Amino acid sequence: MTNINKLEQLGQSIWYDNISRPMITKGELQAHVNEGLLGVTSNPTIFDKAISGSADYDDQIRELVESNANIDAAEIIQSLMAKDIQMACDVLKPVYDRTSARDGYVSVEVTPNKARDTQATIEEVRLLWNRISKKNLMVKIPATKEGLPAVEQAISEGMNINVTLIFSVERYREVANAYISGLERRAKAGQPIAHVASVASVFVSRIDTLVDELLAKKNDASVKGLMGKAAVANTKFVYQAFKEIFYTPRFEALKSKGATVQRPLWGSTGTKNPAYSDLLYVETLIAPHTVNTVPPATYTAILDHGKPTLTAEKDLDGAKKVLSDLAVAGIDMKWVMKKLEDDGVASFEKSFDGLYKNLLDKRDAFASVEV
Repeated sequence: MTNINKLEQLGQSIWYDNISRPMITKGELQAHVNEGLLGVTSNPTIFDKAISGSADYDDQIRELVESNANIDAAEIIQSLMAKDIQMACDVLKPVYDRTSARDGYVSVEVTPNKARDTQATIEEVRLLWNRISKKNLMVKIPATKEGLPAVEQAISEGMNINVTLIFSVERYREVANAYISGLERRAKAGQPIAHVASVASVFVSRIDTLVDELLAKKNDASVKGLMGKAAVANTKFVYQAFKEIFYTPRFEALKSKGATVQRPLWGSTGTKNPAYSDLLYVETLIAPHTVNTVPPATYTAILDHGKPTLTAEKDLDGAKKVLSDLAVAGIDMKWVMKKLEDDGVASFEKSFDGLYKNLLDKRDAFASVEV
């Protein structure tokens, strides 16, 4: 039994925060599933690295250009992503079946420049859902203020949604409410809700990266002990909010109709500071009804030396003190959370723009060869 299996027994699902065509076609993804992997997530940055950094997609790009020399790069991107996601969904389908639709999902994100446009987000979610057409697909919607109504609408239409780029406890609560409201609308319309799945992706390590930077600027030895503590402390209280929201009469009414909880998903859990444990954002946040989506190096570390034990509810008083001490040190966590959301959207937009330009160049090169 692997450490991934042991974590599943404790109620935490390990998903893989990476995807590429060779990973699927050469059997790497299947090998991870055999080790106990339960899902896959992707984002524009991951796809940019996979597509721009190799020739693995050139045959499909060439076919698309041959059928339409003026095809837009955005259409090429969506075609490439759709094929990868469909293949990955097929690999994960046995997991979906074995876990009765709890796990086995593959996530794909809407175009990041639509993160501040509710209607455009809804339209793209519908397009991706219908185009990929897999039961174990999850479409990712950023948890911006404009994204929240899109989440509710998509859930009400029966689509599986991964709500991403969550940082604060307050925004997490809004996301959970959007999920529940969407289910309530669907149930009120007499439509089934048992098959609708969702996760709320809370980003972790990025909080420490920014807070540590702010603490370092203070050049005050008394606050150095707070470094590397903010992210875990904040995330522990997200889990407490999850328990408060999904163990209420309001959700019980939906649960009686087959609804499942929207599990918190810990994202951005690779350790960026080499001074910290490589499993800092894994071993401190293990709890039932959670997901942790990990990059390749962290996945390998879990298998090699992970210590699966329930930890997310340990020392909540200590976590509370960390957040209190940060406030005393002059760290404005509301500002931190807002900046991280803005930076996250901008980062994904930059990756998408880079991929768009690279594919325009490839399109034009293939088109000129055809001529």
